[in-house]
Amino acid sequence: MATPGRIVFFGTPEFAVPTLAALVAAGRAPACVVAQPARPAGRGRGVEEPPVARWAAERGFPILQPERVREPAFLAALGELALDVVVVVAFGQIFPPGLLALPPLGCVNLHASLLPRYRGAAPIQAAIAAGEAKTGVTTMRMEQGLDSGPILLQDEVTIGPRETAGELGARLARLGARLTVETLARLERGDLAPRPQDGGLATYAPRLSRASGEADWSLSALALFDRLRAYTPWPGMTASLRGRPVKVLWGEPLGEAPRGAGETAAPPGTVLGLREARIAVACGGGTVFGVERLQRAGKPPRAAADFANGERLAAGERFG
Repeated sequence: MATPGRIVFFGTPEFAVPTLAALVAAGRAPACVVAQPARPAGRGRGVEEPPVARWAAERGFPILQPERVREPAFLAALGELALDVVVVVAFGQIFPPGLLALPPLGCVNLHASLLPRYRGAAPIQAAIAAGEAKTGVTTMRMEQGLDSGPILLQDEVTIGPRETAGELGARLARLGARLTVETLARLERGDLAPRPQDGGLATYAPRLSRASGEADWSLSALALFDRLRAYTPWPGMTASLRGRPVKVLWGEPLGEAPRGAGETAAPPGTVLGLREARIAVACGGGTVFGVERLQRAGKPPRAAADFANGERLAAGERFG
């Protein structure tokens, strides 16, 4: 097999930076780095370069930032590089057939799941939200389908019981960086046999939106906790209280809701009072979620007891 010498790297978010850095450290610096264009970001909506573009610019790498990778001018520019392989990490656009066919060794993608599980845009969040105990990273040869190409290498990790998407994402980024370097080395040696995915085992992780983080108190407290971990730091978990939004920054399951003789459990979202310095909230199945930190819009984060005292929160009120 040909040596994967001339590399073009495609990536956009912070998750992709460790792989780009690892390639450089391994002596496989890309001939060009491709990232998404700068976009408005933050409360001020100022235009910001994506993390990969910033990292590459600081080190003097040539950068391309096409609005669409299917643009003829962009494909022509890539063709002039005489590239051998494309490495892709969370780039954020679908590759057209012409781009997939351009490098002789194909396009190698790093995906943050154990494919075929959690194909799609948000695999880390989906695994945590589903209560998975394990996940991992996969390198694959890209094809036209959504994350459906043949698997090259995989590595598995255990998800911590209190680990958030931000924390797990950082771990998987480092693990994926090492796996990508190993994948290229084994492609070079010719001892890597791609294996097809079993499409019958595929699950999907659609792109998140701000609405994804809306609290659903009808879930069990454990399921709600999994979603809170999955959506931290983004989009975060939001609820409503007294008709105004509030962010649930952290909390954990507390156990079962108390029931008096002949009484049923309180409706989901009902405030049950303070327990263990947390605001106890009724959830599905008679379980209780303990809200530990909250934040009103435009206000600093507050511990549950301080929030409850400041707002004179009473048992029987309900979160929406």
